[in-house]
Amino acid sequence: MSGIKSKVIALTGASSGIGEATATYLAQRGASLVLGARRKDRLDTVVERITAQGGSAIGIVVDVTRREDVKRLTDAAVNHFGRLDVLVSNAGTMAVSPFDELRQDDWDAMVATHITGLLNGIGAALPIFRQQRSGQFVNVASTAAYVVKSPQGVYAATKTAVKVLTEGLRLESGPDLRVTLVSPGITDTEGVGKGASAEAAATMIQLRDEIAMPPSAIASAIGYAIEQPDGIDVSEIVVRPTVQA
Repeated sequence: MSGIKSKVIALTGASSGIGEATATYLAQRGASLVLGARRKDRLDTVVERITAQGGSAIGIVVDVTRREDVKRLTDAAVNHFGRLDVLVSNAGTMAVSPFDELRQDDWDAMVATHITGLLNGIGAALPIFRQQRSGQFVNVASTAAYVVKSPQGVYAATKTAVKVLTEGLRLESGPDLRVTLVSPGITDTEGVGKGASAEAAATMIQLRDEIAMPPSAIASAIGYAIEQPDGIDVSEIVVRPTVQA
């Protein structure tokens, strides 16, 4: 199946930012969506807007760090729409801080969300894709996986892990599955600086306000990877503002 129309796509981190923009983009092109996020009120708003505009979407409250939650997301796709064509693993947290602050709970949260959460998605979707003999993983990393900047050491490490795990999965995927890594540069989302130390947050928010690209830029990149014909694997996309070093 080529294109986006009629594909069943599950998406985590769907209540705001890149996830919300991607959900809107895919719905407008005829996908059936299973949207996951932790914030039920925000998630419901996204689902209601999509359905009011004639799109097809359901929402599932999901914490990607919980294996059973992600399985509920993929099971909902199969139970409601009869299949799962794509899993977009987009949930993230950017609680960056200098190492000297020893904000170990934030370190744990980034590891749990970006690494364990990604693995939970693979564990939930891979058996479905194998049974169908088709499917696509789209994993959202960051340009931090390519360039480490202070004080983003832990964040960069977890996003590098996303990059490595995605490539490892691609190598094992075989001819029936597709695996895509999408790495955004600085993007205009509420997550920039959220949970970060005060100094780091101020720097990041200033940079976002000065140069960030809209989430729709990442949504269209994800859509490009999904819409390719069967047998065509867009393995890696890096999207950044032209002014980002």
